[in-house]
Amino acid sequence: MIEVLVVDDDVRVARVNAAYVEKVPGFHVAGQAHSAAEALSRLETQPRPDLVLMDHYLPDGTGLEVVREVRRRGHQTDVIMVTAARDVSTVQAAMRHGALQYLVKPFAFAGLRAKLEAYAHLRRTLDGGGEAEQTEVDRIFGALSAPAEPQLPKGHSPTTAELVRQSLMNADGPLSAQEIAERTGVSRQTAQRYLKLLERTGRATLTLKYGDAGRPEHRYVWATRA
Repeated sequence: MIEVLVVDDDVRVARVNAAYVEKVPGFHVAGQAHSAAEALSRLETQPRPDLVLMDHYLPDGTGLEVVREVRRRGHQTDVIMVTAARDVSTVQAAMRHGALQYLVKPFAFAGLRAKLEAYAHLRRTLDGGGEAEQTEVDRIFGALSAPAEPQLPKGHSPTTAELVRQSLMNADGPLSAQEIAERTGVSRQTAQRYLKLLERTGRATLTLKYGDAGRPEHRYVWATRA
């Protein structure tokens, strides 16, 4: 599990963001902080969180000041800024101090989910270690560029799209349209239609399973698992 510290001066917002984090498979909220001092205190404890969702406007300082102090103390905890601050100078400073991503408030769950999934993909990409050729370096730097949420064509249901997406994302491996249909309660044809949409928008990857005879079975895997 990726342990996350949620930092926000508004207790209610922190709770909402924490609930969002818990909905993303592979992530767990290690704690919440509502000031710069509390955030630094929590980051000094063991075990330290893997990732901090950092608000910028805090009652006793700024999120960037916290990030600077964390780096000064030698901690390499990853940071995603989650803030209403949208001026270019703050965004630029966040980049210079090593923030991996920047999410502007207000945002929907899908926006945070995309950032977290991209972060998880980056961690998996880096797990191998060793040396990297240019193509691998490009892939590492591109790992945080999560594909945008697909715009549903006319006749597609957001509820059904979310059911298919969740089933695919939570699966241990590739699934066929029939398996998705059984998990979601929709028809095989409907499942196939939504799977093809996810494939076209880069959210899912098509794989082929060859049997003893006949046409290969189309199976789909969530793109961040590829």
